Amino acid sequence: MRSDEWADPPKPVHREVLDAQPSGGGTAAPVLFVPGYGHGAWAFAQHWLEHTAERGFPAYAMSLRGHGGSGPAPQARLRDYVHDVTQVAASLPRQAVLVGHGAGALVVAMAMARYPVRAGVLLAPVFGGVGTAFGLLGRNPVGTLPGLFGGRVSLRREQLFSRALAGNQAQAYAQRLQRIPGGAQRQLIRRRQPEAPVGSPPVLVVGSPHDRVVSGSALEWVARRYGGSPLLFPGMGHDLMLDARWQEPIDAIADWLEKVR
Repeated sequence: MRSDEWADPPKPVHREVLDAQPSGGGTAAPVLFVPGYGHGAWAFAQHWLEHTAERGFPAYAMSLRGHGGSGPAPQARLRDYVHDVTQVAASLPRQAVLVGHGAGALVVAMAMARYPVRAGVLLAPVFGGVGTAFGLLGRNPVGTLPGLFGGRVSLRREQLFSRALAGNQAQAYAQRLQRIPGGAQRQLIRRRQPEAPVGSPPVLVVGSPHDRVVSGSALEWVARRYGGSPLLFPGMGHDLMLDARWQEPIDAIADWLEKVR
């Protein structure tokens, strides 16, 4: 625990964790999915949780505090989310693989500096910065402007999904997104550079060149920090785990994990 957490520890909260287990057991590393801001564990439970178990990996999806079925936390900040992830990861039966989406990828990157992961996957990572904020403002001024003043950022379905996903399904997913605490939201205005992971684990960055939330340059920047290049899926939106071609990214991630385990 860091010194600031001794002085002002994160408040305890109920954490929602969903899971799917491979048939026949096995010794593969458990995979913990961490959703981004506004999303809950449901975003991975829709497709990826069961599919990951079918690929032979024990699969878990959690909701950050204030999201999904986890306890409310209107004053939550980044360090509270990092605490949630490290606590859930440490409770798993074996050293885990952490997969973070969006701002959840930033939370995972920060957690990897505290918890020795088996591997890390940063999916459409949002590491913040003024460029990210103004990029969103340019694409969706009405939905983004309130966030600069502590209000809710509302992403349009066109920013999250490709046109290949049925409109009614995209709208249903978008309507499930939750309000983000103002403090955690404002922390993303300054670009974050997390500490190096404990033990130098393999890290994979995954995204789409057609993501309307994360720019191609931002994907490249994050990937370079971990010594590689992003694995790209053209034609997909920001929420790769819910988009029409959801199986392609998770199969590629599972293939990669089979090589590094």
